[in-house]
Amino acid sequence: MTSITSVELNYLVFRYLQESGFTHSAFVFGNEGGINKCPIDGNLVPPGALVTFVQKGLQFLEMEANLSNCDADFDEDFSFLQPLDLITKDVHELKKMINERRRKLQKGKNKEPEKEHDGDRGRVREKEKHERDKEFEKDKEKVENKKEPEPVSENPISRDMVLDQEDKVNSAKKEDKVNGAKKEDKVNDAKKEDKVNDDAIKEEKVTVKDDDDGAFRGPEPMDICTTSTFQPCEIPSSDVITLEGHTSEVCACAWSPTGSLLASGSGDSTARIWTIDEGRCKSDSKIDPSNVLVLPHLRGINNEKSKDVTTLDWNGEGTLLATGSYDGQARIWTTNGELKSTLIKHKGPIFSLKWNKKGDYILTGSCDTTAILWDVQAEKWKQQFEFHKGPTLDVDWRNNVSFATSSTDTMIHVCKIGENHPIKTFAGHQSEVNCIKWDPTGSLLASCSDDSTAKIWSMKQDTFIHDFKEHSKEIYTVRWSPTGPGTINPNKKLVLASASFDSTVKLWDVELGKLIYNLNGHRDGVYSVAFSPNGEYLVSGSPDKSIHIWSLNDGKIIKTYNGNGGVFEVCWNKEGDKIAACFANNTVCILDFRM
Repeated sequence: MTSITSVELNYLVFRYLQESGFTHSAFVFGNEGGINKCPIDGNLVPPGALVTFVQKGLQFLEMEANLSNCDADFDEDFSFLQPLDLITKDVHELKKMINERRRKLQKGKNKEPEKEHDGDRGRVREKEKHERDKEFEKDKEKVENKKEPEPVSENPISRDMVLDQEDKVNSAKKEDKVNGAKKEDKVNDAKKEDKVNDDAIKEEKVTVKDDDDGAFRGPEPMDICTTSTFQPCEIPSSDVITLEGHTSEVCACAWSPTGSLLASGSGDSTARIWTIDEGRCKSDSKIDPSNVLVLPHLRGINNEKSKDVTTLDWNGEGTLLATGSYDGQARIWTTNGELKSTLIKHKGPIFSLKWNKKGDYILTGSCDTTAILWDVQAEKWKQQFEFHKGPTLDVDWRNNVSFATSSTDTMIHVCKIGENHPIKTFAGHQSEVNCIKWDPTGSLLASCSDDSTAKIWSMKQDTFIHDFKEHSKEIYTVRWSPTGPGTINPNKKLVLASASFDSTVKLWDVELGKLIYNLNGHRDGVYSVAFSPNGEYLVSGSPDKSIHIWSLNDGKIIKTYNGNGGVFEVCWNKEGDKIAACFANNTVCILDFRM
């Protein structure tokens, strides 16, 4: 009999952790399990392999419990079992459950002789469906009769909608375990509307209620109905350029701040610099091979996962590209693809890497729990900051000499070059802090965590000034809008965006500490968001393979694009007319954006 080896099982678990977004758990498990030495070709393993494997096992156990009983009559109904029963009970107990169900079924057949020979489940289900349809028609006729001018107790329009969408609404109640009660309260407080679009009910997943006077209640104003009265425009494939060449998932991308160069980093142990022509994107545009520079992070050996390019960043002048890798090394490259420096000091993968504005220092954060300051000119490390008790997940410069770091230890430290201790420590998160970002003036720090909250901190006080708790799952990233004081859009309000595994993006008024928009359009978690340079639009990308572009005037989707793989990162070019997105199917796409 075929059996699975521990090596194969370890690889499936490793892939499951990676695909589920548990990056750090995947790294620790992969390191201890020696996944980098595994002979399995990851390109041959389909997404969701572990889940599929477990499902197949449950199905086999279910079949065994039904068919291995020597007394079983194969013409009888097949007994479907709950997954929890299959996991917690052995075959003997499952057989007893099935036999008990069959005895009850036989009693029912004796009471209803007319069904004695009805062993075809397909026909029974068809009959039940027919009966439901008849009941539906009766209800519909009742609704039609109630459309007469006589007094009615409920709104006919909402009645039809509730009938049509009963299953959708009920499933939404079950799906939204955390926010269900909150959303229902919000709906009860919303303004009364005369009518509501059918798609809005689907999209918002809220419980529909009628007022006592029969008026239909719409969704709470901040919950944006992405399809209520406006259909977003699908970006045509003719306005998309697909960049091919990477041989593994592309997890990072960044436009040069000064030109038409785009950098991408991949699990294939390479980064690439693409030269993108100015003007409108065309699907038939071919990238000249001479316009693509391959930056190899591994020489000689071809299949070692420890050299994944995890992060990259351009200096302010757009003349140098820095990359961080799973091998713990940072590298600096010229725009000609020349390796200028290799920075070696970390003892674990680099998760984050940032240039300061002046361009004389690079800051890296690593799984080895430390952050290291690198002197670019001297090509060596200047200072190592060892304040965290867990892996350092993110770093961000406040100005040219001070910065913040975050970690799995739930803490945030603000450090300064030359200081041997943090100049400020922020404690308040209850789980690992995934991302930190200083606002354009360097006065406010935003953070997000696996505790499902985003917080705003100020150097003027030790505790957070705002605590945003509206997300129902882990928050993966936060971004500030390029608006307000210290930006090129000083007359527009400063806004914070948070992207979560609850499939939503939320926009916050930082001055008032209130939710502006709840952007609900993705079907899976949101990994990346980016504001347009003028601060008028927001782009979001998700593992559901979709990219949405939102208008910040009304919080609605104005353009959308569906790719062929999950989206890891999205970013705008400096002109704001192109969006780059990197995908799990080894490609990078350039979307043309012109309103």
